[in-house]
Parts: sequence; structure tokens; C-alpha cells
Amino acid sequence: MSVVLVLNADFGPLHRVSVRHAIRMLFREVAVVEEARPDARMGVFPIPTVVRLVSYVVTRWRHGRGPGWSRGGVLTRDGRRCAYCGGAASTIDHVLPRSRGGGNTWLNTVAACGRCNQRKGDRTPAEARMPLRWAPTAPGWAALAAP
Repeated sequence: MSVVLVLNADFGPLHRVSVRHAIRMLFREVAVVEEARPDARMGVFPIPTVVRLVSYVVTRWRHGRGPGWSRGGVLTRDGRRCAYCGGAASTIDHVLPRSRGGGNTWLNTVAACGRCNQRKGDRTPAEARMPLRWAPTAPGWAALAAP
């Protein structure tokens, strides 16, 4: 399913929505199309890929704090690539296992493929001899809003 990036009136990224939601926003005239691609099936109407809100939305609550942790956010942050082997990731893995006090935080979770997640098990990467290809970081709002 395609996603559409929603920009604030000042061109700052806000979030992503489905194409269907974006079309409803355009129909209600709360947004305008910034970028679009041709529809491969019908060819009549272009499909929006980026829309911009007509009125500015105050996002003061976003400053000073990053986005909250989520499984989908971890997969997006890591580009759906396994942090251990670099393959396609479909699960998340806790660097310090939850059974040892590791929590659901940006710095303790990475995207992982099922095979690596199973192989690592209830161990740290050092104990499993599975070094991380990159260190987990806490993303900003813009990193998770980018398509």
C-alpha cells in the first residue's frame, strides 16, 4: 500500500497517511498536492506522493521530545534491514533481553530477521557472537515521517 507524506504549511514533515486519506484531505481542501506520480492502472488521475496542509498546524509538543517508541518505528528507523545480517527484517530484537531488564526503548531495540532473532535468543549480541552492524539511535520526527 502506498503512503503519502504530509507536510505542514511551512513545508516541515508531519507524518504519513494512506493514499485514500490523502485524497480525502484534498477533497476537503485542507491540503494541496506538492508531488504526484501517474497512476499506472487508470492513467487518468495522478496519485499524490506528498501533500502540504493549507493551514499551519502547531506542533510545539514535538519539540524537546522525540517520537514515542513503537515496533513499526524501529522497523522504519532501521529501513526494515536486519541489524545483524543486513537481510530483510520483519521483527524487532532487544539488544539487552527483556528478561534481563532491557526495555522497549529506541536504544535497546533493533530490527531483525526471524532467523537472527531466533539465533540470538535470550543473549546479548556479545554472548551470541553476533555484532550489530549499526548502533541503535533515537530518531527525530523527520526521520520517521520521511517516505
